[in-house]
Amino acid sequence: MTTPQLLVFATLLGALVLFVWGKWRYDVVGMLALLALTLTGVVKGNEAFRGFSEPAVITVAAVLVISQALQKTGLVNILVRNLGRVGNGMTAQILAMCVVVAVLSSFMNNVGALAIMLPVAITLANRAGRSASSLLMPLAFASLLGGMTTLIGTPPNLIISNLRRELLGEPYGMFSFMAVGGAVAVAGITYLVLVGWRLLPQRVSGENRADLYRMADYMTEVRLPAGSPLAGQRVMDLGKVEGVQVVSLVRGESQRPFPTPFTVLQAEDVLIVEANAARLTELVEDGQLTLVGNEKITPEQLASDDVTLAEVVVTALSPIVGQSAVSLRLRQRFNINLIAVSRQGQRLRERLVNARFKAGDVLLMHGPRNSIEEALNTLGCLPLRERPLDMVPAGQTRKMLLTGGIFLVAIIAATLNLLPVAVAFTAAATLMLLLRLINLRDVYESIEWPILVLLATLIPVGTALSSTGGAKLIAEGVLGVAAEWPPMAVLIVVMVLTMTLSDVINNAAAALITAPIAVTIAQGLGANPDAFLMAVTLAASSAFLTPIGHQSNTLVMGPGGYRFSDYWKVGLPLEIIVVAVGAPVIALVWGL
Repeated sequence: MTTPQLLVFATLLGALVLFVWGKWRYDVVGMLALLALTLTGVVKGNEAFRGFSEPAVITVAAVLVISQALQKTGLVNILVRNLGRVGNGMTAQILAMCVVVAVLSSFMNNVGALAIMLPVAITLANRAGRSASSLLMPLAFASLLGGMTTLIGTPPNLIISNLRRELLGEPYGMFSFMAVGGAVAVAGITYLVLVGWRLLPQRVSGENRADLYRMADYMTEVRLPAGSPLAGQRVMDLGKVEGVQVVSLVRGESQRPFPTPFTVLQAEDVLIVEANAARLTELVEDGQLTLVGNEKITPEQLASDDVTLAEVVVTALSPIVGQSAVSLRLRQRFNINLIAVSRQGQRLRERLVNARFKAGDVLLMHGPRNSIEEALNTLGCLPLRERPLDMVPAGQTRKMLLTGGIFLVAIIAATLNLLPVAVAFTAAATLMLLLRLINLRDVYESIEWPILVLLATLIPVGTALSSTGGAKLIAEGVLGVAAEWPPMAVLIVVMVLTMTLSDVINNAAAALITAPIAVTIAQGLGANPDAFLMAVTLAASSAFLTPIGHQSNTLVMGPGGYRFSDYWKVGLPLEIIVVAVGAPVIALVWGL
């Protein structure tokens, strides 16, 4: 083993450890891996950042922009608007939603497709009086299955296509993945509809999700009697007491669900305050307040035409992951209150000021509707509320048709090889911007920069694995063990190893690491490299065993109240199905 090979293996091993550890975000890990190989001379300095110009990276960015435009103009409503009519039957609901999210995921970002369907699934569960946990994991898995079917469905497909261009001089076409990915998607969705959902727990009640937070446990009505030292003070003065929030004020016959910080308190005001028992006791004693009673605090008391309670879920790429409510200064920066946090279906018992947010947490926010809506993009959170899907917004019909037409032309141009894929979709995204179908702010907010940085940094790392002979060394080791095995058996081993890697690290990273090895194994066997590339593509998108393997899995963890073990109970049979269906179809379509 040469020194460059040792350096590549050590770097990849270190990156894998950091990916699994999860302390640092994966784009940071990718940059560290690239810098390690560049500073040690394995990757040349003038080659270090060539990944940022790769077509796969540009295409991913363009597809993310187009996905945002499809959502903004209401085009995706056409597919989801009639889901409320499927009835309360579990099989019908899961079938309809899984098919829709799979179709959406074929042509737009997986997480974007899931985000559209998430509120719909929760609403359907509420109407049927059942737990949303039966619906959300099948929905997340269907988004991954749908992404397998087209070139732009998921980043691993683009990565593999890019590698094929380097090896064979020609990338995959728009629908080169359809035969194999489509067969696996149909088999996987059939399993989820008939069997998968039955393996899931019923943890979060569908009757009233607000009961999850049991607001009466930590919200109390207090009255300011005449002579209270708090009379004449402002709401902001009360909010300076650590751990106390004023969420509503009743004065006479009027109620102010979200009093401004400058509201001056008066005698006989009734306040609804959020505080733990110790802070409440201190507030009542120091302020000479009177407890109104043990009446149950309801969501209606905290809402009005302009003020609302909103459930939002923290995404895997949210900048608030690892931060606390205090460090975010939500009231000062966004004019909203954080009322409660739910993690894996259970309300956090620790003080909110100390709680550090994790991906998948569900936050109960309180404030003006426009303040919450404006804060969501900055906070990297998605709303869990029903959207008005039954109609296209006024004046949007023209924009919807233009967006759909431009997207269709881009697909046709890429399919017929009239333009390279990256050029076709970048042109489409640019045209949508020029026609004001999407604004510049939405363009930059829609791009998941950590994904792009990860791809751009790991592409040179993957190249180094091949150029140093590291991929050949690993492939020779595999072939030494499996020299007498039939090619199909080796193909299955490659799929299983890639799946295992994808379950604990980002799927794009898994594809970048395993694809060069798979191609070298195919060459050693004298087999068709396309078959092994397709195997890696399928396997990299089959992260069904853990909540950390893909953002879609993480996104449903909080709203569904799932535990780590719930994923492998449903996901392990699904991964077996992917191998059992995918391997023979690959052999049939691409040959071994």
